[in-house]
Amino acid sequence: MSHDAGAADTADANGAVGGAPLLEVRDLAVEFRTREGVARAVNGVSYSVNAGETLAVLGESGSGKSVTAQAIMGILDTPPGRVAGGRVLFRGRDLLTAPEEERRRLRGERMAMIFQDALSSLNPVLSVGYQLGEMFRVHRGASRREARDRAVELMDRVRIPAARERVNDYPHQFSGGMRQRIMIAMALALEPDLIIADEPTTALDVTVQAQVMELLAELQREFRMGLILITHDLGVVADVADRIAVMYAGRIVETAPVKELYAAPAHPYTKGLLESIPRLDHKGKELYAIKGLPPNPLNIPPGCPFHPRCPRAVDICVRERPALEPPAPGRTSACHFREEVIDDRA
Repeated sequence: MSHDAGAADTADANGAVGGAPLLEVRDLAVEFRTREGVARAVNGVSYSVNAGETLAVLGESGSGKSVTAQAIMGILDTPPGRVAGGRVLFRGRDLLTAPEEERRRLRGERMAMIFQDALSSLNPVLSVGYQLGEMFRVHRGASRREARDRAVELMDRVRIPAARERVNDYPHQFSGGMRQRIMIAMALALEPDLIIADEPTTALDVTVQAQVMELLAELQREFRMGLILITHDLGVVADVADRIAVMYAGRIVETAPVKELYAAPAHPYTKGLLESIPRLDHKGKELYAIKGLPPNPLNIPPGCPFHPRCPRAVDICVRERPALEPPAPGRTSACHFREEVIDDRA
């Protein structure tokens, strides 16, 4: 776990632990205007994260995970995207109504983001030392020498070998895992309160994935940051997350402490994701796959958006959209049969 063992157990369904959350997203809606129509990428998402807590946001590609993060950070491509509603409260301040200058100051200094493709996120014609040092030159007024020394310290902290000798190397001279460490170092540079890691291990092999996740968890404990970990891989988050929020068709369909969700998912979509994970005790058996495809955000089905793919779907699922409600203390699920789904697995 990424912080004190009992913290997740005392969190409510939205993650408030003994006071106001570090970040609170309330009923966020994001849409993209296209030639074909309005694509509703995020449809009333609400979640929160506390200092020292790791929230994993899970879902298939196109579920709205990354768009939600971009809206939080204020880096949404506008146009065609726009925030259509909701609030994003960071330490009580609504970022969506804050002046752009204030949001720019918060980015990097108090909030930072780690992107999934480090090679395209780093400038190929500038050394990694220059890019790391830029944070200190811009935000702290450091001299070039001071900035370089801090860059070396950061590279050491994320365990890049021979940091002083490699500080003038360029991104292409590092392996994928080392480039991801540089991205983590850049996010940590000014010791922010919140880090959003968007698929930080997607392009890495399994061994390097584990190393990067272990490093993130260790640094998060050290700095007691809030961490939002965006991923489609349930296996990646098992050992580092405190809570999980599962997204489907731009909505949160389930939230739960990580151990409870793995033991007894309360939504058929989450259940399907868990059953899709390869297991050693299923050797020789066909791997389960959720049938069908995620809905097109231009044409989201009525009722429960998962009903065309759900093995439990009945008439009410087509007619009525289920509310995100607690099937058990500290949990929420948007399913008409949430209690029955838990009973099936418990």
